[in-house]
Amino acid sequence: MSDAGTTPTGTTTRPTRRAGPADPVKTLMHSHRELCERAVDPLEIAAGLEAHGVTDRAAARFRHRDVFSLAEELYARVPRAADSGTDAAVPTPFRPARSTDPRAGWALRSLLPGAVCAVALVALRHVGGADGSGEGIRLAIVAAGAGALAIALTVALRRGPLRVEGHTAPVSRLWVCWLLAYVLHGDALPHAGSGAGQDGTAALAEAAAPLLALAFAVAPAAWCAHLLSVHARRRIADSRGLAEFAARTRPVLLTLFALYAVALTALAVVAELLFGGEQGTGAGHPGATVALGSLLLLARLLTVHGFPKAAATGLATACAAEASALVLVTAGRVPGFETVSAPVRALVDAGGAGAVPALACGAAALGLLIHAAVTLSRASAHT
Repeated sequence: MSDAGTTPTGTTTRPTRRAGPADPVKTLMHSHRELCERAVDPLEIAAGLEAHGVTDRAAARFRHRDVFSLAEELYARVPRAADSGTDAAVPTPFRPARSTDPRAGWALRSLLPGAVCAVALVALRHVGGADGSGEGIRLAIVAAGAGALAIALTVALRRGPLRVEGHTAPVSRLWVCWLLAYVLHGDALPHAGSGAGQDGTAALAEAAAPLLALAFAVAPAAWCAHLLSVHARRRIADSRGLAEFAARTRPVLLTLFALYAVALTALAVVAELLFGGEQGTGAGHPGATVALGSLLLLARLLTVHGFPKAAATGLATACAAEASALVLVTAGRVPGFETVSAPVRALVDAGGAGAVPALACGAAALGLLIHAAVTLSRASAHT
Protein backbone atom coordinates (compact mmCIF):
# COMPACT_ATOMS: atom_id res chain seq x y z
CA MET A 1 0.00 0.00 0.00
CA SER A 2 1.38 3.41 -0.92
CA ASP A 3 1.63 6.38 1.43
CA ALA A 4 -1.02 8.18 -0.56
CA GLY A 5 -4.61 7.82 0.64
CA THR A 6 -8.02 8.20 -0.98
CA THR A 7 -10.93 10.35 0.02
CA PRO A 8 -14.49 9.00 0.19
CA THR A 9 -15.03 10.39 -3.32
CA GLY A 10 -12.04 8.44 -4.63
CA THR A 11 -9.71 11.39 -5.05
CA THR A 12 -6.06 10.55 -4.41
CA THR A 13 -4.22 12.72 -1.84
CA ARG A 14 -0.45 13.25 -1.67
CA PRO A 15 1.53 12.85 1.57
CA THR A 16 2.61 16.03 3.35
CA ARG A 17 6.25 16.97 2.58
CA ARG A 18 8.35 19.08 4.94
CA ALA A 19 11.14 21.31 3.77
CA GLY A 20 13.26 20.57 6.82
CA PRO A 21 13.17 19.08 10.28
CA ALA A 22 9.91 19.38 12.16
CA ASP A 23 11.58 21.25 15.02
CA PRO A 24 14.62 23.20 13.72
CA VAL A 25 15.16 24.87 17.10
CA LYS A 26 15.78 21.57 18.90
CA THR A 27 19.31 21.27 17.49
CA LEU A 28 20.13 24.76 18.70
CA MET A 29 18.71 23.90 22.12
CA HIS A 30 21.12 21.00 22.48
CA SER A 31 24.10 23.02 21.19
CA HIS A 32 23.56 25.88 23.64
CA ARG A 33 21.75 24.10 26.46
CA GLU A 34 24.13 25.31 29.18
CA LEU A 35 23.71 28.92 28.04
CA CYS A 36 19.93 28.59 28.02
CA GLU A 37 19.79 26.88 31.42
CA ARG A 38 21.83 29.57 33.13
CA ALA A 39 20.20 32.54 31.43
CA VAL A 40 18.02 34.82 33.54
CA ASP A 41 16.76 36.87 30.61
CA PRO A 42 16.12 36.21 26.88
CA LEU A 43 18.56 38.98 25.97
CA GLU A 44 21.35 37.08 27.74
CA ILE A 45 20.68 34.15 25.42
CA ALA A 46 20.57 36.53 22.45
CA ALA A 47 23.95 37.98 23.44
CA GLY A 48 25.40 34.49 23.79
CA LEU A 49 24.07 33.43 20.39
CA GLU A 50 25.47 36.61 18.88
CA ALA A 51 28.87 35.85 20.40
CA HIS A 52 28.74 32.41 18.73
CA GLY A 53 28.05 33.94 15.32
CA VAL A 54 24.27 33.50 15.14
CA THR A 55 22.98 36.49 13.19
CA ASP A 56 19.48 37.58 12.20
CA ARG A 57 20.04 35.92 8.83
CA ALA A 58 20.96 32.69 10.57
CA ALA A 59 17.88 33.02 12.79
CA ALA A 60 15.74 32.95 9.66
CA ARG A 61 16.83 29.34 9.12
CA PHE A 62 15.18 28.56 12.44
CA ARG A 63 11.96 30.26 11.30
CA HIS A 64 12.47 33.43 13.34
CA ARG A 65 12.67 37.04 12.22
CA ASP A 66 15.73 37.86 14.36
CA VAL A 67 18.05 36.55 17.03
CA PHE A 68 16.01 38.03 19.86
CA SER A 69 12.79 36.22 18.93
CA LEU A 70 14.81 33.00 18.62
CA ALA A 71 16.28 33.63 22.08
CA GLU A 72 12.78 34.16 23.48
CA GLU A 73 11.73 30.70 22.26
CA LEU A 74 14.87 29.09 23.67
CA TYR A 75 14.31 30.85 26.99
CA ALA A 76 10.71 29.63 27.10
CA ARG A 77 11.44 26.02 26.12
CA VAL A 78 14.62 25.27 28.09
CA PRO A 79 14.03 24.96 31.86
CA ARG A 80 16.25 27.08 34.06
CA ALA A 81 18.96 25.31 36.05
CA ALA A 82 17.62 26.93 39.21
CA ASP A 83 14.15 25.52 38.55
CA SER A 84 15.30 22.02 39.52
CA GLY A 85 15.74 23.12 43.15
CA THR A 86 12.98 23.79 45.61
CA ASP A 87 14.34 27.17 46.67
CA ALA A 88 14.92 28.64 43.24
CA ALA A 89 15.67 32.30 43.46
CA VAL A 90 13.73 34.82 41.44
CA PRO A 91 15.93 35.63 38.43
CA THR A 92 17.19 39.16 38.18
CA PRO A 93 17.30 41.05 34.88
CA PHE A 94 20.43 40.45 32.86
CA ARG A 95 23.12 43.09 33.13
CA PRO A 96 26.52 43.37 31.48
CA ALA A 97 29.62 42.84 33.57
CA ARG A 98 30.55 45.90 35.59
CA SER A 99 33.39 46.99 37.81
CA THR A 100 32.85 46.60 41.54
CA ASP A 101 35.54 49.18 42.30
CA PRO A 102 34.08 52.36 43.87
CA ARG A 103 33.94 55.24 41.43
CA ALA A 104 35.95 57.57 43.65
CA GLY A 105 38.71 54.96 43.91
CA TRP A 106 39.43 54.46 40.23
CA ALA A 107 38.78 58.14 39.45
CA LEU A 108 41.55 59.19 41.82
CA ARG A 109 43.90 56.44 40.68
CA SER A 110 43.45 57.51 37.05
CA LEU A 111 45.00 60.87 37.98
CA LEU A 112 48.13 59.29 39.43
CA PRO A 113 50.07 58.90 36.13
CA GLY A 114 49.61 62.55 35.24
CA ALA A 115 50.58 63.75 38.70
CA VAL A 116 53.72 61.59 38.80
CA CYS A 117 54.77 62.68 35.32
CA ALA A 118 54.23 66.37 36.10
CA VAL A 119 56.34 66.17 39.27
CA ALA A 120 59.15 64.38 37.43
CA LEU A 121 59.18 66.91 34.58
CA VAL A 122 59.17 69.91 36.93
CA ALA A 123 62.06 68.43 38.87
CA LEU A 124 63.92 67.63 35.67
CA ARG A 125 63.56 71.16 34.34
CA HIS A 126 64.77 72.84 37.53
CA VAL A 127 67.79 70.65 38.24
CA GLY A 128 71.19 71.38 36.72
CA GLY A 129 72.53 74.36 34.92
CA ALA A 130 72.99 75.41 31.32
CA ASP A 131 76.62 74.25 31.39
CA GLY A 132 75.56 70.64 31.81
CA SER A 133 76.20 70.44 35.54
CA GLY A 134 74.00 68.10 37.51
CA GLU A 135 73.66 65.64 34.63
CA GLY A 136 73.92 62.70 37.03
CA ILE A 137 71.07 64.06 39.14
CA ARG A 138 68.96 64.56 36.01
CA LEU A 139 69.56 60.98 34.94
CA ALA A 140 68.53 59.80 38.39
CA ILE A 141 65.33 61.86 38.15
CA VAL A 142 64.58 60.38 34.73
CA ALA A 143 65.07 56.83 36.03
CA ALA A 144 63.05 57.42 39.18
CA GLY A 145 60.30 59.19 37.22
CA ALA A 146 60.06 56.36 34.68
CA GLY A 147 59.77 53.78 37.44
CA ALA A 148 57.18 55.79 39.35
CA LEU A 149 55.17 56.38 36.18
CA ALA A 150 55.16 52.66 35.38
CA ILE A 151 53.89 51.89 38.88
CA ALA A 152 51.23 54.62 38.65
CA LEU A 153 49.99 53.26 35.32
CA THR A 154 49.81 49.75 36.75
CA VAL A 155 47.78 50.99 39.72
CA ALA A 156 45.46 53.02 37.47
CA LEU A 157 44.79 50.22 34.99
CA ARG A 158 44.57 47.29 37.39
CA ARG A 159 41.19 48.35 38.77
CA GLY A 160 38.25 50.29 37.40
CA PRO A 161 36.69 50.50 33.94
CA LEU A 162 40.02 50.06 32.11
CA ARG A 163 40.80 46.78 33.87
CA VAL A 164 41.44 43.78 31.63
CA GLU A 165 40.24 40.37 32.82
CA GLY A 166 41.36 37.28 30.99
CA HIS A 167 41.94 38.99 27.63
CA THR A 168 45.61 39.83 27.35
CA ALA A 169 47.99 40.12 24.43
CA PRO A 170 51.47 40.48 26.02
CA VAL A 171 53.03 41.56 22.74
CA SER A 172 50.85 44.68 22.85
CA ARG A 173 53.01 46.05 25.68
CA LEU A 174 55.99 45.94 23.35
CA TRP A 175 54.09 47.84 20.67
CA VAL A 176 52.97 50.47 23.21
CA CYS A 177 56.56 50.97 24.40
CA TRP A 178 57.71 51.44 20.81
CA LEU A 179 54.99 54.00 20.09
CA LEU A 180 55.77 55.97 23.24
CA ALA A 181 59.50 55.91 22.52
CA TYR A 182 58.91 57.13 18.98
CA VAL A 183 56.63 59.98 20.00
CA LEU A 184 59.26 61.05 22.55
CA HIS A 185 62.28 60.89 20.27
CA GLY A 186 60.77 61.14 16.79
CA ASP A 187 62.05 64.69 16.48
CA ALA A 188 65.46 63.13 15.80
CA LEU A 189 64.13 61.58 12.57
CA PRO A 190 65.13 64.37 10.15
CA HIS A 191 68.54 64.67 11.87
CA ALA A 192 69.27 60.97 12.31
CA GLY A 193 73.00 60.40 12.00
CA SER A 194 73.80 64.08 11.51
CA GLY A 195 74.80 64.76 15.11
CA ALA A 196 72.23 67.54 15.45
CA GLY A 197 70.03 67.86 18.46
CA GLN A 198 70.45 68.21 22.19
CA ASP A 199 72.00 65.96 24.75
CA GLY A 200 70.01 63.16 26.32
CA THR A 201 68.15 64.54 29.34
CA ALA A 202 67.81 68.03 27.87
CA ALA A 203 66.17 66.63 24.75
CA LEU A 204 63.93 64.40 26.90
CA ALA A 205 62.81 67.35 28.99
CA GLU A 206 61.57 69.18 25.89
CA ALA A 207 60.15 66.09 24.19
CA ALA A 208 58.24 64.91 27.28
CA ALA A 209 55.20 67.14 26.65
CA PRO A 210 53.41 64.33 24.78
CA LEU A 211 54.13 61.95 27.67
CA LEU A 212 52.60 64.41 30.14
CA ALA A 213 49.46 64.81 28.03
CA LEU A 214 49.09 61.05 27.58
CA ALA A 215 49.62 60.45 31.31
CA PHE A 216 46.85 62.88 32.24
CA ALA A 217 44.67 61.42 29.46
CA VAL A 218 44.30 58.21 31.48
CA ALA A 219 41.60 60.00 33.50
CA PRO A 220 39.30 60.93 30.56
CA ALA A 221 39.95 57.49 29.06
CA ALA A 222 38.71 55.84 32.26
CA TRP A 223 35.62 58.03 32.31
CA CYS A 224 34.85 57.24 28.66
CA ALA A 225 35.09 53.52 29.40
CA HIS A 226 32.92 53.96 32.50
CA LEU A 227 30.22 55.94 30.68
CA LEU A 228 30.14 53.39 27.87
CA SER A 229 29.62 50.62 30.42
CA VAL A 230 26.86 52.58 32.19
CA HIS A 231 25.09 53.20 28.89
CA ALA A 232 25.36 49.52 27.94
CA ARG A 233 23.81 48.43 31.24
CA ARG A 234 20.88 50.76 30.72
CA ARG A 235 20.30 50.02 27.06
CA ILE A 236 20.61 46.27 27.43
CA ALA A 237 17.82 46.39 30.00
CA ASP A 238 15.29 48.33 27.92
CA SER A 239 16.21 47.40 24.33
CA ARG A 240 13.78 45.18 22.47
CA GLY A 241 16.47 43.36 20.53
CA LEU A 242 20.09 43.28 19.45
CA ALA A 243 19.58 45.61 16.50
CA GLU A 244 17.97 48.20 18.74
CA PHE A 245 20.79 47.85 21.26
CA ALA A 246 23.39 48.39 18.54
CA ALA A 247 21.54 51.41 17.14
CA ARG A 248 21.52 53.01 20.59
CA THR A 249 25.08 52.12 21.56
CA ARG A 250 27.06 53.02 18.43
CA PRO A 251 26.35 56.81 18.54
CA VAL A 252 27.30 56.88 22.24
CA LEU A 253 30.60 55.15 21.49
CA LEU A 254 31.44 57.62 18.73
CA THR A 255 30.42 60.59 20.89
CA LEU A 256 32.56 59.45 23.81
CA PHE A 257 35.51 58.93 21.49
CA ALA A 258 35.08 62.44 20.09
CA LEU A 259 34.93 63.91 23.61
CA TYR A 260 38.10 62.04 24.55
CA ALA A 261 39.86 63.38 21.45
CA VAL A 262 38.84 66.93 22.38
CA ALA A 263 40.06 66.49 25.96
CA LEU A 264 43.35 65.00 24.77
CA THR A 265 43.83 67.83 22.29
CA ALA A 266 43.43 70.38 25.10
CA LEU A 267 45.89 68.45 27.28
CA ALA A 268 48.39 68.19 24.42
CA VAL A 269 48.23 71.93 23.67
CA VAL A 270 48.66 72.88 27.34
CA ALA A 271 51.53 70.42 27.80
CA GLU A 272 53.24 71.71 24.66
CA LEU A 273 52.96 75.28 25.89
CA LEU A 274 54.39 74.39 29.31
CA PHE A 275 57.03 71.79 28.45
CA GLY A 276 57.41 71.81 24.68
CA GLY A 277 60.48 72.79 22.70
CA GLU A 278 61.08 76.23 21.36
CA GLN A 279 60.59 75.32 17.72
CA GLY A 280 57.49 73.17 18.21
CA THR A 281 58.31 71.03 15.18
CA GLY A 282 59.21 67.80 16.91
CA ALA A 283 57.19 64.67 17.36
CA GLY A 284 55.68 66.39 20.37
CA HIS A 285 53.32 68.19 18.02
CA PRO A 286 49.77 67.90 19.45
CA GLY A 287 48.55 66.09 16.33
CA ALA A 288 50.89 63.17 16.97
CA THR A 289 49.91 63.06 20.64
CA VAL A 290 46.18 63.02 19.86
CA ALA A 291 46.62 60.31 17.23
CA LEU A 292 48.61 58.11 19.61
CA GLY A 293 46.26 58.69 22.53
CA SER A 294 43.23 57.85 20.39
CA LEU A 295 44.90 54.66 19.20
CA LEU A 296 45.74 53.64 22.77
CA LEU A 297 42.18 54.29 23.99
CA LEU A 298 40.58 52.23 21.22
CA ALA A 299 43.06 49.42 21.72
CA ARG A 300 42.35 49.37 25.45
CA LEU A 301 38.57 49.40 24.97
CA LEU A 302 38.75 46.51 22.52
CA THR A 303 40.99 44.55 24.89
CA VAL A 304 38.73 45.19 27.87
CA HIS A 305 35.71 43.96 25.94
CA GLY A 306 37.36 40.79 24.66
CA PHE A 307 39.04 41.71 21.36
CA PRO A 308 42.78 41.74 22.19
CA LYS A 309 43.88 40.46 18.78
CA ALA A 310 42.25 43.38 16.98
CA ALA A 311 43.87 45.79 19.43
CA ALA A 312 47.30 44.20 18.96
CA THR A 313 46.88 44.35 15.18
CA GLY A 314 46.15 48.08 15.27
CA LEU A 315 49.15 48.78 17.50
CA ALA A 316 51.44 46.60 15.39
CA THR A 317 50.31 48.36 12.21
CA ALA A 318 51.27 51.77 13.61
CA CYS A 319 54.63 50.39 14.77
CA ALA A 320 55.31 48.90 11.36
CA ALA A 321 54.58 52.23 9.65
CA GLU A 322 56.92 54.12 11.97
CA ALA A 323 59.64 51.48 11.65
CA SER A 324 59.33 51.66 7.87
CA ALA A 325 59.86 55.42 8.01
CA LEU A 326 63.03 54.94 10.05
CA VAL A 327 64.31 52.29 7.65
CA LEU A 328 63.66 54.51 4.63
CA VAL A 329 65.47 57.48 6.21
CA THR A 330 68.44 55.29 7.13
CA ALA A 331 68.56 53.72 3.67
CA GLY A 332 68.45 57.19 2.12
CA ARG A 333 71.84 57.96 3.65
CA VAL A 334 73.47 55.21 1.61
CA PRO A 335 75.05 56.61 -1.59
CA GLY A 336 72.85 55.83 -4.55
CA PHE A 337 69.69 55.36 -2.47
CA GLU A 338 68.95 58.99 -1.65
CA THR A 339 65.56 58.90 -3.38
CA VAL A 340 64.31 56.09 -1.12
CA SER A 341 63.80 58.49 1.78
CA ALA A 342 62.22 61.21 -0.36
CA PRO A 343 58.57 60.46 0.66
CA VAL A 344 59.37 60.49 4.38
CA ARG A 345 61.47 63.64 4.13
CA ALA A 346 58.74 65.37 2.16
CA LEU A 347 56.24 64.45 4.87
CA VAL A 348 58.59 65.71 7.59
CA ASP A 349 59.28 68.94 5.71
CA ALA A 350 55.55 69.56 5.29
CA GLY A 351 54.35 68.77 8.80
CA GLY A 352 57.41 68.33 10.98
CA ALA A 353 58.63 65.06 12.45
CA GLY A 354 55.31 64.76 14.25
CA ALA A 355 53.65 64.09 10.91
CA VAL A 356 55.09 60.57 10.81
CA PRO A 357 53.59 59.29 14.09
CA ALA A 358 50.45 61.36 13.47
CA LEU A 359 49.87 59.64 10.13
CA ALA A 360 50.84 56.16 11.35
CA CYS A 361 48.83 56.26 14.58
CA GLY A 362 45.96 58.17 12.99
CA ALA A 363 45.47 55.59 10.24
CA ALA A 364 45.66 52.72 12.73
CA ALA A 365 43.23 54.51 15.07
CA LEU A 366 40.77 55.01 12.22
CA GLY A 367 40.86 51.30 11.46
CA LEU A 368 40.29 50.40 15.12
CA LEU A 369 37.47 52.95 15.37
CA ILE A 370 35.63 51.31 12.47
CA HIS A 371 36.18 47.90 14.04
CA ALA A 372 35.07 49.14 17.47
CA ALA A 373 31.92 50.73 16.03
CA VAL A 374 30.90 47.26 14.85
CA THR A 375 32.08 45.02 17.68
CA LEU A 376 31.46 47.23 20.72
CA SER A 377 27.87 47.90 19.63
CA ARG A 378 27.08 44.21 20.16
CA ALA A 379 25.45 43.09 23.39
CA SER A 380 27.88 40.17 23.60
CA ALA A 381 30.80 42.62 23.91
CA HIS A 382 29.44 43.86 27.24
CA THR A 383 28.78 40.56 29.00
